[in-house]
Amino acid sequence: MGEVSRTTIASYLAVLEATFVADVVRPFSSHRSSEIVAAPKVYGFDTGFACYYRGIHALRPEDRGILWEHVVLNELHGRLQRRDVRYWRSKRGHEVDFVLADHRREPVAIECKWSASDFDPTNLVMFRRRYPKGVNYVVASDVSRAYRRSFDDTEVRFVGLDGLIEALNEPTVRKDGDRA
Repeated sequence: MGEVSRTTIASYLAVLEATFVADVVRPFSSHRSSEIVAAPKVYGFDTGFACYYRGIHALRPEDRGILWEHVVLNELHGRLQRRDVRYWRSKRGHEVDFVLADHRREPVAIECKWSASDFDPTNLVMFRRRYPKGVNYVVASDVSRAYRRSFDDTEVRFVGLDGLIEALNEPTVRKDGDRA
């Protein structure tokens, strides 16, 4: 089989995205010289298909993290009806799984961890050095009761998936001071 053009791949991806078979998460950026701006991440809506495509036939501990990201993204789309989910990555390799942002609000950073004990604050701290205002969440499958911790003046809220959805559904204060 010959090479497939970039245009053809983009067309196929657009169809998968339009039919909600795949979610294309694009980068969040305003510091273009130091951030990734053009490399989308693709998530499959059906985690069973994602496992099959990746050759995962039995769930291993190392598979849980990426599959948890899929689950969290599906819930953000389904329960919040948000399609404006982004991710952030610096050219130095720091990455935040999901960023919710629009022109009216400060960016919300979300890290997905199967276990809260797997969280390393480095990426969120680096993100907040560039975008100092906004709320930070770690959503983990093993958090039944929400709690907060601070890392280098960066406050992080640890929540379960239901707690994340509940918190994101609460009215927030917009940049102009009004409630949204």
